Amino acid sequence: MKRIATIQDISCFGKCSITVALPVVSAMGVECCIVPTSILSTHTSGFKGFTFCDVSGELMPIAEHWKKENIELDTVYTGYLGSPEQISLVKKFIETVKTEKTQIFVDPAMADHGRMYPAFDGDFPKYMLELCKTADVLCPNITEAAFLLGKKFLREGEYGEDYISDLARGLASVTNARKIVITGVKYGDGRHGALAYDVNGGEQRYLFSEDQGTSFHGTGDIFSAVLCGALTKGEGLFDATQLAVDFTVECIKRTLPEKDKYFYGVKFEECLGMLTK
Repeated sequence: MKRIATIQDISCFGKCSITVALPVVSAMGVECCIVPTSILSTHTSGFKGFTFCDVSGELMPIAEHWKKENIELDTVYTGYLGSPEQISLVKKFIETVKTEKTQIFVDPAMADHGRMYPAFDGDFPKYMLELCKTADVLCPNITEAAFLLGKKFLREGEYGEDYISDLARGLASVTNARKIVITGVKYGDGRHGALAYDVNGGEQRYLFSEDQGTSFHGTGDIFSAVLCGALTKGEGLFDATQLAVDFTVECIKRTLPEKDKYFYGVKFEECLGMLTK
């Protein structure tokens, strides 16, 4: 059985981060080890007065214990990290636990829809870029890719294929990533998906499904978890990306009839059978 360690926060209520990664990766037949960076009562979108506890001080003790116990990891998968200090700790964690066979998968979760998340300032992308330089696989959305490169963010209808391709190739030029997947790609023709770029092979493909005309919190985390699980199991980049697209869209479809009730995240639990197959 393959083994992934995912490093991100725990939102005790809300469907994102570790709350998503653990069941999704497990449903794919991959062992999932969790390394929480913080614990929140809920996620931060649509809730007020949520509690927050930073537990990033436990990262290095966990890493050192795992190394002592000879716990080997096929993939280290990072998601939302709350500060430059956490990024620095995660880099040290990776250096401590990785072996020659360990794949580093980075989802630089920090921005969307042309804006940084509220907790971050304009300097945050330069710290996240340092973590991205350690990655074998990068999975940003369009906003994150643009901010990592210091490029202007363009909205749907403003960009074409050249813009998305330039983002992918730009990330390849400033990191060592061998696989780059840029999510949230739309061209106004009813399709919604991602661009996958195989750096070593020099090939890129768009992988699409039907645009559902809406968005939900946490779908980026679902996409990344599926992509990471599939790549860890040995699926090719393009097949893994298509699976992540299709599963994410299926989760959205399943949730649309109760969109207002499930404003905090999609009903991915009802779709996990798609992954076990």
